[in-house]
Amino acid sequence: MIFKLVTLFLVFIACLAMLGKMHWIGGKRLANAKCKSCGRFRIGKGPCGCGQNKT
Repeated sequence: MIFKLVTLFLVFIACLAMLGKMHWIGGKRLANAKCKSCGRFRIGKGPCGCGQNKT
């Protein structure tokens, strides 16, 4: 019984991981949120923390 529950839980987590890897869910929005000079993710609409550029 415990083995079956653990197996189902692991299958559920694996399915969530596969859905998270799909780019049609939100990968394009995250790609636009990166700084072009340093590659870090920007949070909000302000400039990057590196100060190199604003997009």
